[in-house]
Amino acid sequence: KATIMASLAYGIDVQFDKAYVEGITKLQGQDIRYAEQMGYRLKLLGISKRVNNGIELRVHPCLVPSKCLIANVEGAMNAVMVHADAVGTTLYYGKGAGSEPTASAVIADLVDMARMQSADPSHRVPPLAFQSDQMSTDPILDMSSVVTSYYLRLRVADQAGVLAKVTGLLAQCDISIDAVLQRPASEGESQTDLIILTHNCLEKDMNHAIGEIQKLSSILAPIVRIRKEELS
Repeated sequence: KATIMASLAYGIDVQFDKAYVEGITKLQGQDIRYAEQMGYRLKLLGISKRVNNGIELRVHPCLVPSKCLIANVEGAMNAVMVHADAVGTTLYYGKGAGSEPTASAVIADLVDMARMQSADPSHRVPPLAFQSDQMSTDPILDMSSVVTSYYLRLRVADQAGVLAKVTGLLAQCDISIDAVLQRPASEGESQTDLIILTHNCLEKDMNHAIGEIQKLSSILAPIVRIRKEELS
Protein backbone atom coordinates (compact mmCIF):
# COMPACT_ATOMS: atom_id res chain seq x y z
CA LYS A 1 0.00 0.00 0.00
CA ALA A 2 2.75 2.45 0.92
CA THR A 3 4.67 1.73 -2.30
CA ILE A 4 1.62 2.26 -4.52
CA MET A 5 0.61 5.47 -2.74
CA ALA A 6 4.19 6.78 -3.04
CA SER A 7 4.08 6.11 -6.78
CA LEU A 8 0.78 7.99 -7.08
CA ALA A 9 2.04 10.90 -4.99
CA TYR A 10 5.47 11.42 -6.51
CA GLY A 11 5.28 9.90 -10.00
CA ILE A 12 7.96 7.27 -9.34
CA ASP A 13 8.01 3.68 -10.58
CA VAL A 14 6.49 1.03 -8.31
CA GLN A 15 9.50 -0.50 -6.52
CA PHE A 16 8.32 -2.95 -3.89
CA ASP A 17 11.85 -4.21 -3.23
CA LYS A 18 13.03 -0.74 -2.17
CA ALA A 19 10.55 -0.40 0.71
CA TYR A 20 11.88 -0.96 4.23
CA VAL A 21 9.50 -3.24 6.15
CA GLU A 22 9.59 -4.06 9.86
CA GLY A 23 6.73 -5.77 11.70
CA ILE A 24 5.41 -5.71 15.26
CA THR A 25 6.71 -9.08 16.49
CA LYS A 26 9.53 -7.50 18.52
CA LEU A 27 7.28 -5.07 20.41
CA GLN A 28 6.85 -5.69 24.12
CA GLY A 29 4.14 -4.67 26.55
CA GLN A 30 6.54 -2.65 28.66
CA ASP A 31 7.39 -0.43 25.67
CA ILE A 32 3.69 0.27 25.15
CA ARG A 33 3.41 1.27 28.82
CA TYR A 34 6.52 3.46 28.76
CA ALA A 35 5.30 5.16 25.58
CA GLU A 36 1.98 5.99 27.23
CA GLN A 37 3.78 7.45 30.25
CA MET A 38 5.63 9.81 27.91
CA GLY A 39 2.54 10.85 25.96
CA TYR A 40 2.82 8.52 22.96
CA ARG A 41 1.06 5.53 21.46
CA LEU A 42 2.54 2.78 19.30
CA LYS A 43 1.21 2.40 15.76
CA LEU A 44 2.37 0.45 12.71
CA LEU A 45 2.77 3.14 10.05
CA GLY A 46 3.55 3.17 6.35
CA ILE A 47 5.51 6.38 5.72
CA SER A 48 6.59 8.05 2.50
CA LYS A 49 8.16 11.50 2.31
CA ARG A 50 9.85 13.49 -0.43
CA VAL A 51 13.04 14.99 1.01
CA ASN A 52 15.97 16.85 -0.54
CA ASN A 53 17.98 13.79 -1.54
CA GLY A 54 15.18 11.39 -2.52
CA ILE A 55 12.07 9.67 -1.23
CA GLU A 56 11.61 7.82 2.04
CA LEU A 57 9.56 4.62 1.82
CA ARG A 58 9.26 2.66 5.05
CA VAL A 59 6.84 0.57 7.11
CA HIS A 60 7.55 0.01 10.80
CA PRO A 61 6.19 0.55 14.33
CA CYS A 62 6.28 4.17 15.45
CA LEU A 63 5.69 6.20 18.56
CA VAL A 64 3.20 8.94 17.70
CA PRO A 65 1.83 11.63 20.06
CA SER A 66 -1.32 10.36 21.74
CA LYS A 67 -3.11 13.63 20.94
CA CYS A 68 -2.82 13.02 17.17
CA LEU A 69 -5.92 11.70 15.41
CA ILE A 70 -3.95 8.91 13.75
CA ALA A 71 -2.85 7.66 17.19
CA ASN A 72 -6.49 6.90 18.00
CA VAL A 73 -7.30 4.78 14.94
CA GLU A 74 -8.43 1.41 16.31
CA GLY A 75 -9.77 -1.98 15.20
CA ALA A 76 -10.71 -2.35 11.53
CA MET A 77 -10.41 1.38 10.88
CA ASN A 78 -7.66 2.74 8.66
CA ALA A 79 -6.36 6.28 8.25
CA VAL A 80 -4.20 8.01 5.65
CA MET A 81 -2.56 11.33 6.50
CA VAL A 82 -1.50 13.47 3.54
CA HIS A 83 0.50 16.70 3.56
CA ALA A 84 0.32 18.81 0.39
CA ASP A 85 1.64 22.25 -0.55
CA ALA A 86 -1.68 24.04 -0.98
CA VAL A 87 -4.11 22.23 1.30
CA GLY A 88 -1.75 21.43 4.18
CA THR A 89 -2.43 18.27 6.21
CA THR A 90 -5.59 16.20 5.63
CA LEU A 91 -6.71 12.88 7.11
CA TYR A 92 -8.80 10.20 5.37
CA TYR A 93 -10.43 7.77 7.76
CA GLY A 94 -12.66 4.72 7.31
CA LYS A 95 -13.07 0.97 7.47
CA GLY A 96 -10.18 -0.93 5.93
CA ALA A 97 -11.18 -4.52 6.61
CA GLY A 98 -14.21 -6.78 6.34
CA SER A 99 -16.16 -8.24 3.44
CA GLU A 100 -18.30 -5.19 2.61
CA PRO A 101 -15.53 -2.52 2.62
CA THR A 102 -13.31 -4.81 0.51
CA ALA A 103 -16.13 -5.56 -1.96
CA SER A 104 -16.91 -1.84 -2.23
CA ALA A 105 -13.30 -1.02 -3.10
CA VAL A 106 -13.09 -3.84 -5.71
CA ILE A 107 -16.33 -2.76 -7.40
CA ALA A 108 -15.16 0.87 -7.47
CA ASP A 109 -11.98 -0.25 -9.27
CA LEU A 110 -13.98 -2.29 -11.79
CA VAL A 111 -16.27 0.68 -12.50
CA ASP A 112 -13.24 2.91 -13.09
CA MET A 113 -11.79 0.34 -15.51
CA ALA A 114 -15.08 0.11 -17.41
CA ARG A 115 -15.31 3.88 -17.73
CA MET A 116 -11.75 4.03 -19.05
CA GLN A 117 -12.67 1.77 -21.96
CA SER A 118 -15.03 4.38 -23.39
CA ALA A 119 -12.70 7.34 -22.83
CA ASP A 120 -10.60 8.89 -25.59
CA PRO A 121 -7.16 7.18 -25.27
CA SER A 122 -5.40 10.54 -25.44
CA HIS A 123 -7.40 11.79 -22.46
CA ARG A 124 -7.21 8.76 -20.20
CA VAL A 125 -5.62 9.19 -16.79
CA PRO A 126 -2.43 7.06 -16.73
CA PRO A 127 -2.33 4.14 -14.24
CA LEU A 128 0.04 6.04 -11.92
CA ALA A 129 -1.63 9.42 -12.61
CA PHE A 130 1.50 10.76 -14.37
CA GLN A 131 2.23 10.73 -18.10
CA SER A 132 5.25 8.59 -18.97
CA ASP A 133 7.40 11.61 -19.83
CA GLN A 134 6.54 13.22 -16.48
CA MET A 135 7.64 10.34 -14.25
CA SER A 136 10.22 11.22 -11.60
CA THR A 137 13.66 9.63 -11.27
CA ASP A 138 14.04 10.57 -7.59
CA PRO A 139 15.69 7.63 -5.78
CA ILE A 140 14.11 5.76 -2.90
CA LEU A 141 16.46 6.24 0.03
CA ASP A 142 18.22 3.46 1.87
CA MET A 143 17.06 3.27 5.48
CA SER A 144 20.47 4.42 6.72
CA SER A 145 19.86 7.80 5.05
CA VAL A 146 16.49 8.40 6.72
CA VAL A 147 16.20 11.16 9.32
CA THR A 148 13.80 10.60 12.22
CA SER A 149 13.74 10.56 16.02
CA TYR A 150 13.88 7.55 18.34
CA TYR A 151 12.73 5.84 21.51
CA LEU A 152 15.47 3.79 23.20
CA ARG A 153 14.99 1.37 26.08
CA LEU A 154 18.16 0.24 27.83
CA ARG A 155 18.37 -2.34 30.60
CA VAL A 156 21.17 -0.93 32.73
CA ALA A 157 23.00 -1.67 35.96
CA ASP A 158 21.70 0.55 38.76
CA GLN A 159 24.96 2.36 39.45
CA ALA A 160 26.38 5.87 39.28
CA GLY A 161 27.65 7.23 35.96
CA VAL A 162 25.65 5.02 33.59
CA LEU A 163 23.48 7.83 32.24
CA ALA A 164 26.52 10.07 31.74
CA LYS A 165 28.28 7.39 29.68
CA VAL A 166 25.21 6.76 27.52
CA THR A 167 24.50 10.43 26.85
CA GLY A 168 28.17 11.03 26.12
CA LEU A 169 28.19 8.36 23.41
CA LEU A 170 25.00 9.79 21.90
CA ALA A 171 26.59 13.25 21.83
CA GLN A 172 29.68 11.84 20.07
CA CYS A 173 27.34 10.60 17.31
CA ASP A 174 25.70 14.06 17.04
CA ILE A 175 22.45 12.83 18.61
CA SER A 176 20.63 15.16 21.01
CA ILE A 177 18.21 14.00 23.72
CA ASP A 178 14.61 15.14 23.97
CA ALA A 179 13.57 13.37 27.20
CA VAL A 180 14.79 10.76 29.69
CA LEU A 181 12.79 8.45 31.94
CA GLN A 182 14.50 6.18 34.47
CA ARG A 183 12.40 3.72 36.45
CA PRO A 184 13.59 3.50 40.05
CA ALA A 185 15.02 0.08 40.85
CA SER A 186 12.85 -1.99 43.16
CA GLU A 187 14.20 -2.95 46.53
CA GLY A 188 16.77 -5.69 46.11
CA GLU A 189 17.16 -5.11 42.35
CA SER A 190 20.53 -4.21 40.85
CA GLN A 191 19.24 -3.18 37.43
CA THR A 192 16.58 -0.92 35.92
CA ASP A 193 15.18 0.45 32.64
CA LEU A 194 16.47 3.69 31.14
CA ILE A 195 14.20 5.28 28.51
CA ILE A 196 15.56 7.93 26.15
CA LEU A 197 13.71 9.94 23.50
CA THR A 198 15.94 11.66 20.93
CA HIS A 199 15.58 14.51 18.50
CA ASN A 200 15.89 13.88 14.76
CA CYS A 201 19.09 12.26 13.54
CA LEU A 202 20.36 10.05 10.72
CA GLU A 203 19.53 6.37 11.05
CA LYS A 204 23.16 5.44 10.34
CA ASP A 205 24.29 7.66 13.23
CA MET A 206 21.78 5.99 15.52
CA ASN A 207 22.94 2.54 14.39
CA HIS A 208 26.52 3.49 15.23
CA ALA A 209 25.53 4.94 18.61
CA ILE A 210 23.57 1.83 19.58
CA GLY A 211 26.55 -0.33 18.64
CA GLU A 212 28.86 1.69 20.87
CA ILE A 213 26.44 1.89 23.80
CA GLN A 214 25.80 -1.85 23.64
CA LYS A 215 29.50 -2.45 24.34
CA LEU A 216 29.27 -0.82 27.78
CA SER A 217 29.51 -3.30 30.64
CA SER A 218 26.60 -1.56 32.37
CA ILE A 219 24.20 -2.41 29.49
CA LEU A 220 22.67 -5.73 30.51
CA ALA A 221 20.40 -6.58 27.55
CA PRO A 222 20.01 -5.78 23.84
CA ILE A 223 18.91 -2.17 23.36
CA VAL A 224 15.33 -1.70 22.13
CA ARG A 225 14.98 0.97 19.42
CA ILE A 226 11.62 2.23 18.10
CA ARG A 227 11.35 5.10 15.66
CA LYS A 228 9.26 8.14 16.59
CA GLU A 229 7.19 10.44 14.35
CA GLU A 230 5.72 13.69 15.65
CA LEU A 231 3.40 14.07 12.61
CA SER A 232 3.35 17.83 13.08
